[in-house]
Amino acid sequence: MNFKKRPSENKNLGGLSLKIVPLRQNSKTLNPNPITSAIFVCSSPQASKMPTHSLPEYAFIGRSNVGKSSLINMLTGQKKLALTSATPGKTQMINHFLINGSWYIVDLPGYGYAKTSKSQREVLGKLISDYLTQAQQITLLFLLIDIRLQPQAIDLEFIEQLGMMEVPFALIFTKADKVGPVAGQQQVEAYQNRLLEQWEELPPIFIVSSKKGTGREELINYISSINEQLKSV
Repeated sequence: MNFKKRPSENKNLGGLSLKIVPLRQNSKTLNPNPITSAIFVCSSPQASKMPTHSLPEYAFIGRSNVGKSSLINMLTGQKKLALTSATPGKTQMINHFLINGSWYIVDLPGYGYAKTSKSQREVLGKLISDYLTQAQQITLLFLLIDIRLQPQAIDLEFIEQLGMMEVPFALIFTKADKVGPVAGQQQVEAYQNRLLEQWEELPPIFIVSSKKGTGREELINYISSINEQLKSV
């Protein structure tokens, strides 16, 4: 899978160093590998202090209040694994969770929370950037998007940065229970059309509801399929 700008830009903005074949939106594998254990490992205030290991990492990021912690809890089946808060911007460090003893979920700080100070936003921005450029085992970044919103400039800019840094990513549209199925699909299509203005290919896309558990099986199966491919690389 190769994400890059259209040829008119004369720039190759990224691709996958791993031989990962994307599944179709919300498709299912034949042999799902459920999450049977999820353990909090550590919180790292700096990328240089992250745990050293050789296991795949799947990082989750999005704007503050996009429902990242709730999604991680829903995926793992543990309601309090990732701390949730009514106040956006509470994730201030890089949090590692060991899943099934064989891969990691990485909870990254959110971006775009205007009520934090400029200096704090700069610190968190550097922390995110350092993770994306220094993490040796990052396999895929899941970028969370609130399905209720029209394409936001800050999200589109972040996607552009991912291309510049050659970070493989997929999009997860959250809070699907807040909109009807028709409206939700229209929102997703709006993002797809916006991305196709600059990108030759679309990333894998998932639609989830942490409240109802929608999309859980599809996401876990997708991660499992990548892990299986990595075993043969």
